[in-house]
Amino acid sequence: MKIAAWVSFVLEVAIVGTGGAVRLTDSGLGCEWPLCTPDSLFPTAEQSYHSLIEFGNRGLSFFVGLAAIVVIVFVSRFRSARRDLWTMAWIVFAGVLLQAAVGGILVIFALHPNMVAFHYLVSLALVAVSAAFLVRMGQPRGARERAVPKGVAILVHVTSFVLALTVLVGVLTTGAGPHSGDPEVTLRNGFDATLLEHVHSWPAYALFALTLTLLVISLATGLPEIRSAVIALLAIELVQIAVGLYQARNALPPLAVGVHMVLAAVLVAACTVLVLRLKRPAESAAAEAAVRTAS
Repeated sequence: MKIAAWVSFVLEVAIVGTGGAVRLTDSGLGCEWPLCTPDSLFPTAEQSYHSLIEFGNRGLSFFVGLAAIVVIVFVSRFRSARRDLWTMAWIVFAGVLLQAAVGGILVIFALHPNMVAFHYLVSLALVAVSAAFLVRMGQPRGARERAVPKGVAILVHVTSFVLALTVLVGVLTTGAGPHSGDPEVTLRNGFDATLLEHVHSWPAYALFALTLTLLVISLATGLPEIRSAVIALLAIELVQIAVGLYQARNALPPLAVGVHMVLAAVLVAACTVLVLRLKRPAESAAAEAAVRTAS
């Protein structure tokens, strides 16, 4: 099951990348819906490379759904014992079905920017659930309790909220920018893209400052439960900031925007892992207390 869960997670991140490629290469209307042409499920020789890119994204979505089904099959063997994994597996599968429907609606409604934004946000949510599945899969069932001081836990939750705000403003910025998904689509969300670029940077830098604070605290107070997760989150943020500055100063080159989109998904996954590290099985805490008492 571990391999299937990892494959599912990687594919959830990959579909963010291919979806971004569809938009950034102006291939959003490369295929019709539900077929690629009125007479063919697949791209035809008469169509341009845009249809191949769009169909490639659709093809990958099939494998995303297949991986989700495989995970459900594995989890079904012990669903009564691990209702948490069973629930998350079905959430991922339901999300894949939702994404397929939204993708079709996007084509029908000519890539409306608000619907594109919703499509992307659902993808990030599925990445988060897939990451949560990986973490919980490696932990025993049963009661859990806080593994870090209350103040640290609150700071982590504030950090996750600021990340969500950063992503939301970033999505609005992209929806106001030049990459509509097709040269014929001129409808944008109506916001000033230049202004939003600056607004987007505010929570982004706040996120970096919060994560740096968490790193200092975890190193100074000895919190191995979250230290590695904080380091991973901080490293991804540094790369994301560099990419964001590059794209903002170079007229939003498509490749840089695509990398920025994928890194946002990886950031969401890393933050999910961090939040789940705030708690540990209650028996582990009891065992540690027993060891301290004996010594």
